[in-house]
Amino acid sequence: MSSPLEHYGLIGDLTTIALVSRSGSIDWMCLPRIDSDACFAKLLGTNEHGYWSLRPAVEVRAVQQRYRPETLVLETEVTCDGGRARIIDFMPPGETEHDIIRIVEGLEGEVPMHSDLRVRFGYGKLTPWIQCNSHRATLTSGPDALAYISPVPLVPDWDASRLEADFVVRAGERLPCSLTFYASHLAAPGHPVDAERDLVRTEQYWREWASRCRYEGSFRDAVVRSLITLKALTYEPTGGIVAAPTTSLPEELGGVRNWDYRYCWLRDASLTLEALMRGGYLDEARAWRDWLLRAVAGAPDEAQIMYGVAGEHRLPEVELPWLPGYEESRPVRIGNGAYGQFQLDVYGETLNAMYEARVYGVQEAGSLPWDTLKVLVDFVEKSWQRPDEGIWEIRSKRQLHFTHSKLMAWVAVDRGVRFVEQFGANAPEKLKKRLPRWRALREEIRADILARAYNSRVGAFTQSYGSDALDASVLLIPHMGFLPADDPRMLGTVAAIEKGLTKAGFVERYLAETGVDGLAGHEATFLICSFWLVDNYTMVGRLDEAGALFQRLVSIRNDLGLLAEEYHPGLHRQLGNFPQAFSHVGLINSAVLLEAKRAGRDVSFTAMAAASMH
Repeated sequence: MSSPLEHYGLIGDLTTIALVSRSGSIDWMCLPRIDSDACFAKLLGTNEHGYWSLRPAVEVRAVQQRYRPETLVLETEVTCDGGRARIIDFMPPGETEHDIIRIVEGLEGEVPMHSDLRVRFGYGKLTPWIQCNSHRATLTSGPDALAYISPVPLVPDWDASRLEADFVVRAGERLPCSLTFYASHLAAPGHPVDAERDLVRTEQYWREWASRCRYEGSFRDAVVRSLITLKALTYEPTGGIVAAPTTSLPEELGGVRNWDYRYCWLRDASLTLEALMRGGYLDEARAWRDWLLRAVAGAPDEAQIMYGVAGEHRLPEVELPWLPGYEESRPVRIGNGAYGQFQLDVYGETLNAMYEARVYGVQEAGSLPWDTLKVLVDFVEKSWQRPDEGIWEIRSKRQLHFTHSKLMAWVAVDRGVRFVEQFGANAPEKLKKRLPRWRALREEIRADILARAYNSRVGAFTQSYGSDALDASVLLIPHMGFLPADDPRMLGTVAAIEKGLTKAGFVERYLAETGVDGLAGHEATFLICSFWLVDNYTMVGRLDEAGALFQRLVSIRNDLGLLAEEYHPGLHRQLGNFPQAFSHVGLINSAVLLEAKRAGRDVSFTAMAAASMH
């Protein structure tokens, strides 16, 4: 059985990742890309579905897991009766090969160790052909292969389905082992991995990257860890950032709300860009912006809500019946059928990302994207009155006029107007001539939202037009500059969400019992929604409450500073896919906003945008 999510650490090489448990087992890894088939899938099943365990062969008295400061080098320190040892796990970034390197270091006395490698390609279904020669082995299945180098001779088990090795590490010794992916039609890597050199290089890479962080406030450690996590979720060849490196980790233990998050959502783009740029990472923001523009290239009515890491359009959803799921949460799904939904908000997110990038000084590689700007705003002009599936990707086949979707339609037009007004001195004349029409459209959408989305009976902006249901996504209204946070309607909305969507101090995205999503069961509190509440408190000067909620959110991170998608306050468990980019984006943006407000700076949308231009 897999470990609780709180007991996992993340390592990666900017093309894929591995999840390593406190017990020294790699239980999830996809190769060669973050969205490829998993070769270790114990996280969603049992030992039979693949893992790589490296642990003491005697009883462990104590375990401590940590990252080397400001790196993605993971250390797991174990104490046994006979001594103490450390396992150093990392993946060197920037290599053409995909190496997982594990160094066992003796700290005190001597510790007998056991290595157990059970590779199962195809998400735990396919047993590889193993060829073993003393310290080296290859494991092959169809197009995929792994080369394994062990510090001691390897012993295949009786049916050649796994590789085991026993050895003793003594104080002062450092014994490396490695696993390298390669295409099976090519020769296995002939050169041994230089583990010590790669460790130094990996540590230097991450420390240099972290040193560029521009944030120097009181939450720096948490912010840097979140930025490193976002960087780890990047597919560097294209700049795309996935929502999470995992699939089917449940929103409710034993439930069916299990989705594949190894893709790039357009709606994540705006807030992710903002988090990267506020942290000082303009190169990463530029790469993400460029990925975004490539992904949406073409007809705007064909734009999707999500794409593959290289911009793939087809993400068909299928179930894997041989996997029992994380803590028996079925079904396990790969692919994501929501890619075919119509979600009006993605046009606002795309244009907001373009605008934010330009405001923060992320220059265009060539000419400004005037054609993209024109076709997206024109499409919103024709389509903003259509119902859609909304930010939460409702699968009930019901399309509603969601407030957040209309808000983002307004954002699309507003950012189009702002882009031309602020940066359009050399814009095409035909685009400048559109400005009066776009300004009028912006006011039309604004009036529609104020008239139909605000429910005077509830005293709040509600989930959709004519609804009494609450929805945390409306907390983004001031963040997007639609209304100031101290507008009476927003104050009433915050009060209603505090009363109706808050559970043990954390915010739910909506109440599942309203039936809007058409799915059975419930879910835990949605972490980014709690960060949005922090932001609303901050904007109106409720700094004690903002600080208290922010500290509560920081406190539920695991020992390594990682957050999943959701948190169950009753079970004290992290749930959903892990680690979740959106949760870490929320942490970064809330920390920056709270620090700025405490310093007496204006944190309204207009002020923050203006400040970013200087």
